[in-house]
Amino acid sequence: MTVLAIDWMGGLVQAGQFILSFSIIVVLHEFGHYITAKWFKCRVEKFYLFFNPWFSLFKKKIGETEWGIGWIPFGGYVKIAGMVDESMDKEQMKLPPKPDEFRAKPAWQRLIIMVAGVVVNILLAIVIFIGISWVWGEEKIQGQNVKYGIVAEEVGQMIGLQDGDIIYKVGDKVVDDASDKKIAGQIIMSDATTISIIRNNDSIQLPITDEFLTALKKNKGNGLASIRIPFVLDTVIAKQGADKAGLKKNDYIIAVDGKPTPYFNDFQKVIQDYTSKTVPFKVVRNNDTLEIPVTLSENAKIGAGAKSLKDLGFDIDIKKYSLLEAIPVGYHQCWNSLEKYVEGIKRLFQGKDKVSESLGSVISIGSIYSKVWDWQSFWVLTALFSIILAFMNILPIPALDGGHALFCIIEMITGKKPSDKFMEYAQAVGMFLLIGLMVYALGLDIWRWFR
Repeated sequence: MTVLAIDWMGGLVQAGQFILSFSIIVVLHEFGHYITAKWFKCRVEKFYLFFNPWFSLFKKKIGETEWGIGWIPFGGYVKIAGMVDESMDKEQMKLPPKPDEFRAKPAWQRLIIMVAGVVVNILLAIVIFIGISWVWGEEKIQGQNVKYGIVAEEVGQMIGLQDGDIIYKVGDKVVDDASDKKIAGQIIMSDATTISIIRNNDSIQLPITDEFLTALKKNKGNGLASIRIPFVLDTVIAKQGADKAGLKKNDYIIAVDGKPTPYFNDFQKVIQDYTSKTVPFKVVRNNDTLEIPVTLSENAKIGAGAKSLKDLGFDIDIKKYSLLEAIPVGYHQCWNSLEKYVEGIKRLFQGKDKVSESLGSVISIGSIYSKVWDWQSFWVLTALFSIILAFMNILPIPALDGGHALFCIIEMITGKKPSDKFMEYAQAVGMFLLIGLMVYALGLDIWRWFR
């Protein structure tokens, strides 16, 4: 029962980050439509975060606009008078157009209104990346500088990775960022056929097999390897096991109940057998070796955190930026992220990746967020998903912003406006396709969970 409680807590933190992140993205996207519609004197009837069929969690009418929060967390919308949209309000379209309706405006104004949400999402991503670069800077550790090597996880073991290996090349490209996600991304996106490692001072090449690549993609880059570190205490939480036992910051835990734990991953494996028990820890403190009995919690925790890579003396490249310096860095990070996402889409169409392994619903998206609240990770993911939302919305598919924009461009070129009936049919087809895709993605996640 305790394990379930821990998972639920982690899930709640993930859900909280997901909801906040997508609320920011969706509200600003819809605000782009709203502000340009008001700029061109269109009547905006509704502005909603999330969808609200049958009822709303909250709503308040201010002026001509009803502001509200729906109960289905799949996006949001603004209802602009005289526009065929998600509401499928056909009755309004039967009446003659009024001056403050969307359909009464010139095509170029309607085009600006439709692409405004996408523009705002791109600007949001740029601003976030600028902020990340300014506040946190850039930290990288090159593969060859991982001095204790890696911890080979389940997927990595498929091609022969072992604990202590140093991954320094993917194909012919040097690993300049040894974080697990970055190495996994480099493997997936590079079409490399080998990984170069150092093992016991020998250079070895491991082949990248199709089975390994499929598993890596299926796990969304997880399960490859993590950086191996000794368990040297940094934070000791008051009134928990470590604190009560007298463990202190800078203590190095080298054994539990006589079982060697030279590295943190070794410690994590060993303590699982000692839930709610008091066991002797062998600790190095100021060059002295001590034996200290520690009582573990019912979920095998001691209430202490490990030192960071930087504090452990890893050779980390850290570059700080002033606000002005961060602007071009954030700008390029945005477009580089978009380029990588588009490359991933291309791989789907080229058959290099399987849709069934790459597609996921809100369940998959939510699971990407950390189970502990990490603001840097939160903002990185918010920026990335803002880019993805922008790209998906600009696709020329009916019911998406790109579909409406395409019809506006055709009208500007030909001088002929599509009929309201045609727009209704196009909207219905687009909605059917999108709902079908959402149901399929949700079904895939449920299938994966049961499997």
